[in-house]
Amino acid sequence: MSTWKGKTRGGTFGYLFFIYLIKYLGITAAYIFLSLVVLYFIPFAPKATKSTWFYARHILKYNRIRSVGMLLRNYYRLGQILIDKVAIGNGKADRYRFEFERYPEFLRLLDSEQGVIMIGAHVGNWEIGVPFFDDYGKKINIVMYDAEHRKIKEMLEKNGREKEYKIIPVNEDNLTHVFRITEALNKKEYVCFQGDRYLNKEKLLTGRLLGREAPFPAGPFLLASRMKVPVVFYFAMRESGRTYRFHFIVAEPVVRNKDKKAETALLEQYTVALEQILKRYPEQWFNYYPFWEPAGKQSPDSKERQKDATEQI
Repeated sequence: MSTWKGKTRGGTFGYLFFIYLIKYLGITAAYIFLSLVVLYFIPFAPKATKSTWFYARHILKYNRIRSVGMLLRNYYRLGQILIDKVAIGNGKADRYRFEFERYPEFLRLLDSEQGVIMIGAHVGNWEIGVPFFDDYGKKINIVMYDAEHRKIKEMLEKNGREKEYKIIPVNEDNLTHVFRITEALNKKEYVCFQGDRYLNKEKLLTGRLLGREAPFPAGPFLLASRMKVPVVFYFAMRESGRTYRFHFIVAEPVVRNKDKKAETALLEQYTVALEQILKRYPEQWFNYYPFWEPAGKQSPDSKERQKDATEQI
């Protein structure tokens, strides 16, 4: 089965265009231009449109008119998040406001002299918060598929400020990333995963999200449940008025028993947290492939769409 390939959607020209637009005309001009072109993506990004339409109609149970509105809001929010990422990366963080939920509890974990695992998803804009972790950012390791951090991410780094975190690339051909993850946790550093996409169909867990079962990568939950370190579910969500709200949900410790594996118990906590976020911010779901289709049961069309899945920016 062909799955999501770990690549970022979007061309270099589009990213560079917004970088220069922000630098020379400002953030507001970039938002205005985005509002003029957002309609373009509905017919000219058919695979993403099809996936978002399914999400709106069959998962959220919206009617047709409301689903069209969801398409527009989803594409606009995605572009807005890209603009914000570039703007903040170019020193314009003072143009934004940042709110934090359960931040003191989260900081106590970071100060507890032990490694911490953070699990996010392709919703909102997880990377936007890293600069605000201050010195903690130097100890953050982002686990990322090898293909996912090459072209666009390298270009963004060259045109923005230097990343405050480290990247642990995942390559299916070897287990080097496992050793690097273990090393980072042993050094009392923080390891961040995205818990909602997979490449290897042989290493999956099944969870329930928004009323339907879906496949999830086993790796983040298996490692987190076995490393015996605190686990935090982290989401950074865009709100009105150039505001980002950071959500930190500390997972309950899990143990294996005769009825349920520890990784399955952790996944259940994750899907509950993710579902709460999606109910509050439904337009910030950025998985543009057939997320709810069971592994091994995809049509040729849906398999092809997975190749173009958009990374949460």
